[in-house]
Amino acid sequence: MSIKNIDDYIATFPKGTQTVLKKLRATIRKAAPKAEETINYQIPTFTLQGNLVHFAAFKNHIGFYPTPSGIEKFKEELSVYEGAKGSVKFPLDKLIPYALITKIVKFRVQENLERAAAKGKRKQTPSKL
Repeated sequence: MSIKNIDDYIATFPKGTQTVLKKLRATIRKAAPKAEETINYQIPTFTLQGNLVHFAAFKNHIGFYPTPSGIEKFKEELSVYEGAKGSVKFPLDKLIPYALITKIVKFRVQENLERAAAKGKRKQTPSKL
């Protein structure tokens, strides 16, 4: 089965995991209402002026990928979870920290919008001859 969208992706998992994925998706949607949904790297991705966050389900955890800057900004809160430079693992047998995910997504929205605005300003600056 080819994964064309986030609904297709979620449908490939057991019911309990689907429930978590649907709530995670809704949490991201609420925190980033203007973001677009897509599938990148064969996993659900939200984009807004570039990649915003990705997520994926595994047998025992949910992988959340808010880029290295999203991990760094919230490293204290995320320190109780396994993770890497740009990712964190939320175990499926524990409560998913949706409030923290909301904060991370809002941070990433702000970061992407600021980066896009800065790029726009550079383009508008007349070149010196």
